Amino acid sequence: MNVYDWDDTIYRGDSTMGMVLYAWSHRPKTLLSIPRTAVCGLLFVLRLMPKQTFKTNLFHMFTFIDDMEDFVEEYTSSHLDHVKEWYKNHQKEDDVVISASPEFLIRSFCDKVGIKTVMASPVDMHTGIYSGENCHGEEKVRRYRAVFGEAPINEFYSDSTSDTPLAKLAAKAFLVKGDTLKEWRP
Repeated sequence: MNVYDWDDTIYRGDSTMGMVLYAWSHRPKTLLSIPRTAVCGLLFVLRLMPKQTFKTNLFHMFTFIDDMEDFVEEYTSSHLDHVKEWYKNHQKEDDVVISASPEFLIRSFCDKVGIKTVMASPVDMHTGIYSGENCHGEEKVRRYRAVFGEAPINEFYSDSTSDTPLAKLAAKAFLVKGDTLKEWRP
């Protein structure tokens, strides 16, 4: 089985930030969230607020979207062209995506692309509140082990060395930069 990160790996760009920008332009009520996001963003940059707390405050904007299920469907359907060609040519039936982005968002994309197994951050799509840990770094390994135990990873793909813990489990790992895949020995 091959395991992939999503953002900047299979997907060109950051799907979460894309969704935020899309919400601001397609659901104007979400603009009311900008002051909160700005203050929390400053606190995060100054290291006075943890990343997950910042993200929860950013995702508070979801409370301004009355048709969240329709919104997610609209956003993911309109951004399928961000799925990279190299992945489409490499895709296998048992691929797994493990991402720090909200699970409801990544699952919507993966359902459309044909990826059945998705692990991502547990965020309530209506409130923006996490019901567990942000799926990042060592948390990705914990999520993988919870589902697959000691099952081997044939190949692992990511754009970030923050995924080194998961890359170490793979027989082969690759760093993805744009459309270029470079062998990675973590």
